[in-house]
Amino acid sequence: MRRLALIASLILFVGLNAMFAQTTSITGTVTDSESGEPMPGVSVVVRGTTIGTVTNIDGIYTLSVPNDATNLLYSFVGMKTQDVLIEGRTTINVVLESEAIGVDEVVVMGYTTARKSEVTGSAVKVSGEDLANMPVADVQQALQGKVAGVSIASSSGTPGSVQNVRIRGRSSITAGNDPLYVVNGVPLNTGNASATTSGSSLSDLVSLNSNDIESITVLKDAAATAAYGARGANGVIVITTKTGKSGKADINFSATYGVSNDAMDGPGVLTGAEREMLFYEAIKNTWGLSGEAEAKQFYEDNPSTFGTDYVTWNAAGRPETDWGDLITNKNAPMQEYNLSASGGTDKMNYYTSVGYFNQEATVIGSDFERFSGNVNLTANLTDKLTFSTNNSAAHSYQDGLLETSAYFSSPRTSKFFMPSIDQAYNDDGSINYASTALPNPLWIAQEDIDDSKLTKIISNNALSWETPIKGLRLTSRMSIDYQVYNYKRYRNPLRGDGDGETKGYGWQAHTNRVNYVFQNSADYSFDLDGGHNLDLKALVEYQKNKFYYLEADADNFSDFGLTNLNSAGNPTLANSYFTDWLRSAYIGMIHYSYQGRYVLDVTYTREGSSRFHPDHRWGNFYGIGAAWNMHQESFMTGMDFISNFKLRASYGVTGNANISLNQYQSLLNYDGDYAGEGASYPGTFGNDELSWETSHTLDIGLDFGFLNNRISGAIGYYRRETKDMLLDVPLSLTTGFVEQTRNIGRMENKGIEFELDVDIIRSSDFNLSIGGNFGTAKNEVLELAKDLNGEEVNITSTTQRVETGHPVFGWYMPTWAGVNSETGDEMWYVNPNESDETTTNFNDAEQVWQGGSAIPEFVAGMNLHVDFKGFFADINGVYAGGHKIYEGWHRYTNGTDVFSVAYYQGIDVLLDRWQQPGDETRFGKFEYTGRPWQRHSKFLYDGDYFRLRDVTVGYDFPKSITDKIKLGGLRVFAKGLNLYTWVKDDNLQYDPETVDSNGETSLTTPAVKSFIFGVNVKF
Repeated sequence: MRRLALIASLILFVGLNAMFAQTTSITGTVTDSESGEPMPGVSVVVRGTTIGTVTNIDGIYTLSVPNDATNLLYSFVGMKTQDVLIEGRTTINVVLESEAIGVDEVVVMGYTTARKSEVTGSAVKVSGEDLANMPVADVQQALQGKVAGVSIASSSGTPGSVQNVRIRGRSSITAGNDPLYVVNGVPLNTGNASATTSGSSLSDLVSLNSNDIESITVLKDAAATAAYGARGANGVIVITTKTGKSGKADINFSATYGVSNDAMDGPGVLTGAEREMLFYEAIKNTWGLSGEAEAKQFYEDNPSTFGTDYVTWNAAGRPETDWGDLITNKNAPMQEYNLSASGGTDKMNYYTSVGYFNQEATVIGSDFERFSGNVNLTANLTDKLTFSTNNSAAHSYQDGLLETSAYFSSPRTSKFFMPSIDQAYNDDGSINYASTALPNPLWIAQEDIDDSKLTKIISNNALSWETPIKGLRLTSRMSIDYQVYNYKRYRNPLRGDGDGETKGYGWQAHTNRVNYVFQNSADYSFDLDGGHNLDLKALVEYQKNKFYYLEADADNFSDFGLTNLNSAGNPTLANSYFTDWLRSAYIGMIHYSYQGRYVLDVTYTREGSSRFHPDHRWGNFYGIGAAWNMHQESFMTGMDFISNFKLRASYGVTGNANISLNQYQSLLNYDGDYAGEGASYPGTFGNDELSWETSHTLDIGLDFGFLNNRISGAIGYYRRETKDMLLDVPLSLTTGFVEQTRNIGRMENKGIEFELDVDIIRSSDFNLSIGGNFGTAKNEVLELAKDLNGEEVNITSTTQRVETGHPVFGWYMPTWAGVNSETGDEMWYVNPNESDETTTNFNDAEQVWQGGSAIPEFVAGMNLHVDFKGFFADINGVYAGGHKIYEGWHRYTNGTDVFSVAYYQGIDVLLDRWQQPGDETRFGKFEYTGRPWQRHSKFLYDGDYFRLRDVTVGYDFPKSITDKIKLGGLRVFAKGLNLYTWVKDDNLQYDPETVDSNGETSLTTPAVKSFIFGVNVKF
């Protein structure tokens, strides 16, 4: 197979520009180091002139070489270059070794593997070397910026939190948009393992240790994902873990230690003096007073009108508390240690590892810890029978916190909600929990509990039989993904969410999930005369998922410090439920190759899901892909600078069934009560016709390589149309239901993707390379449901809307028109699409399209690598843009009213406010009133940002040193993560990468900036 993918060139270096003179006949062999087979078709070039071709006659070649030639340079695409001195020899035998950068590296596609030159779909491989020593709790974070068309945003910077991954944009409106994750050929059930929606999320994937991963392949088009049927519409991320190789034991140890801080500080807040000044200004403007002195006197004369006590604060000497500083865990430590061993014999190989990871959050009272282990084994039981088992186990602990909402006990929100005039400590140094306006975050971090514990075990076992029929292999595989999750919440009775009549509050939840996957497959490979190669695969897969949930809560604890529910005197909740679902699939795959030049892939999947009515349970999905390796054609002879030139195209249909269970049934819920008696009520509207959402994807691409792949890359175009969308359609409230899930509507995503890598210098001592990728995702809704009058049924919130002709959940809100310079009133356009008319009555301003959505329209990644005599440096950056971000809690932090100067704590941009006629400002006049939510374009910002994601410098000790100290290898390095962030919009002061699923800032922990030092040792 290798020889079919190689284009040969042989360049002869001669000295002193001598002309051709007499020639000498040189014979020898050119063989592949892996297969030992001869490699025909090698061109021989002297001073740029082709003088012959290596033929394969009994494995021997014969060439005429000028006598004044000094050396021969043997180079093949995908093979390491060899420079051989002639030195009067007439026989030269050359053995070429594989080079990792070659176009024929193996790409793991999940159910199958393929050489890169024969991949017809859009698949991007990220090697384990790019993932190792990346100390992150979730391996998805290590993918950021490495694959074109993949957008990754974090729900929070709290260690272990869920990452929002989108491949080529959003394919569905109300059904799931997360990609499928496949580990060692078996699909996993992933998502948020946490039982709470108001606390820190916990990703299932935190159980995977990036140091145990051999490679990650991102599958993006239908040809690559069709085998996964209804799970492939949003793309597939294939994870392959490490295995052993024959040979002596290879023992590796790595250790990293570092510190982290917030990558962005966020907006500053008002000082106590500034807050008091604006407080009096609000009184002056509201009661028509002449100045601050009169407003202050009015305040002191009417103390019952105002809740804020500035009199006591002034009498105490105007002390200030920096709550943002107090809740920050500065230089939060992080550490990771990994030990692995691998090796084997001709009969058996193994890989085993243990790992420990610990990271404190950059906010007080939160950290993450993981213990992990792997045992992977492959054994040849007989010459024909092979058994393999891949087993991983991890126990993760997350000490989380309240976030993702304006809970006043959340440490993160205290910076923006806690008045700086309140004191954190009493005079005796104890925490002041009694007299602060809101719960003291220091007290909450010390006394309250938000603990998550996740234990996850994955066991993947396969038995493979090479049958007496040549080329036919039968495989049976069984995988179990088992996880146990426990959550404990406790709120102390003295101050916070558990004070008052509840006298302390506790809640505990327990979940148990098991995911079974059984596969039986037959693989048949054979060759036909003339260079025809066929690989056939038939696979039957069965998957079942069971989920158990149990929760209880109680209040009125018998004593302070007791946190378990058996110490609570008043049980208030007991709840449990069970859900399960199953799917099965029949998959057929054909891979055809003719001399490595023409490649065809055909995949067909028939899949059934319990989420649909029996009459509509089965769906048919397919993918067709073709590739043409033009560089192997005879008409390309002589174009030695072209190493790779592959055209590829694919089309196919994949599906989506990621909706809530039992939506096709009209059901009653039985979890209600009436006067203490069990009660039922209508629960699900139902839809017997509910079936698969489908995505129809066209993908066209060109993979290229020049100058022995010193310049390589790919460019492509895709268009994905989603049809029969699983859409939650609003219903008339007279039905007793809010919505119904239907198959209705169409949506389109399209874009281009580009990848480029350039080896500027490639040698044994010095290498310099640069690269990058760029992907766009343009989204448009094409069709939606209609009501009985034929009018389109739109989905509209206060800030977003779904309507044909626009991106899904595009920004839709009133348009801010600025501040009236004469009156200081905020203004809005009545309807900017029709006129420039403005209004000071927010209710008169119409919602209109603001352009763009929350999902980036383009994402780019950049990288630079340099190494010299053991020293190396790697730099990676990521850019996202074309989207907008909304500042979600501006009412509390940006309001020119009591929310910022009396109840909570405003941010310092409010100082740019109107004070007198003629002022041109961003904020209007302050007034002592409580304004309702007014969501409008003033707080909608361009989301474009660039982040210097990863900078690594290090040194690989030479073999001369490691041999002396009896080591197989030694590396030391220093790494910086998220060292620099540039944000396009100056008004966006929150971290642009940390937003919720709606594209709003949510006062969660931002991404972290880390400095890390590490060492890798091989024994």
